[in-house]
Amino acid sequence: MPTFVWKGKNRYGDAVGGERVARNIDDLRTILQQEQIAVSNITRKRAEFKIPFLTRERVTLKELAVFSRHLSVLIDAELPLIQSLNILAEEQEKNKYFRSVIKSIRADVEAGSSLNHAMRKYPKVFDDLYCNLVGTGEQSGSLDVMLTRLADYEERIVKLRSQVKQAMIYPVAIVSFALVVTIFMLWKVVPTFANIFMELGAKLPLLTVILVKLSDFVSKYILFIFLGIIALIVGYRFFGKTTKGRYILDRVYLKMPLFGKILEKVSLSRITRTLSTLLSGGVAMLESLKITAGTAGNVIIQSSILDARRKVSEGQSLTDSFREAGDFPFMLTQMIGVGEATGTLDEMLSKLADFYDEEVETSVSGLLSMLEPIMMIFVGGLVGTIVISMYLPIFSMIQQI
Repeated sequence: MPTFVWKGKNRYGDAVGGERVARNIDDLRTILQQEQIAVSNITRKRAEFKIPFLTRERVTLKELAVFSRHLSVLIDAELPLIQSLNILAEEQEKNKYFRSVIKSIRADVEAGSSLNHAMRKYPKVFDDLYCNLVGTGEQSGSLDVMLTRLADYEERIVKLRSQVKQAMIYPVAIVSFALVVTIFMLWKVVPTFANIFMELGAKLPLLTVILVKLSDFVSKYILFIFLGIIALIVGYRFFGKTTKGRYILDRVYLKMPLFGKILEKVSLSRITRTLSTLLSGGVAMLESLKITAGTAGNVIIQSSILDARRKVSEGQSLTDSFREAGDFPFMLTQMIGVGEATGTLDEMLSKLADFYDEEVETSVSGLLSMLEPIMMIFVGGLVGTIVISMYLPIFSMIQQI
């Protein structure tokens, strides 16, 4: 169906407008009149020229959290779902792709589809967790409550991701900067000094000789060095997308000093919060475990959860399944056991998620405090070594004079 651009006034006399999908102008005018909107102008939207690789077709978790929170508020205020979706579509000024998704969902709902079925057409935006909880909310008449839970869940995941990025970006940025500076000095600065020393016939110390040889290598193969760095980055990304490669890399990540424990706690926080959100929303245990496995962010932990799911399907308790399936922390299995015994499994999992969130925050703060002086010493030592090696021949020449 075509898209139309409309303008008018609502029942309060405020100017309103937007875009709607309809069969024709008359149908859209009828729909707007039913919503108590006095239409002043309706025109068919012109086709837009799009360049595929420059078109942004992605919705961030933060945008999805804001959408969930706003939709929950509008539904709680007893606004019709179609009108709520139309309002939220108009809010998406920056992300036109998200706007088109919301409008498509609104059109499907208007045509008689349920909200969760309309959302399932866009799995990259609304995953299984989101659609299952929305479906449960529609069936139980508590859609606003489920959307609030989803918004809380997404906001906590956003906060967790930002903490991990904070821990990872700092050392990567410092090391990258140090390598770029070092390569530049070896490529441009050291050869200048080396030529001066050769003209003066200075005797070069061992450290300076090593640096000059390294500079000659860099100057001769600078293009291949940059191509090699690019190839390593591309190869790493490609290797990480393969099944075997991701398995190997995820195992290495968990074994990394300093960062391994943080990444493990992040995964544990994700799976406990996801499982808690699903179970509190009334989603079946086996389906909840299947969805939870996909949010682990690490295939080692993901395979352990799927193994636990298989054991649960065979009749074992969740506690025994987690204890046998993988190397999960003792506290996690004990809390799950208490939750199963007392019928408060979703609450226990939520408390576990809060605990791991605090652990991640504390670990990241401690790691950054420790890395700052280490990185400064590393950069200073690297650049200082190059500078000192260049001045050693000068000192030798001064002593000879």
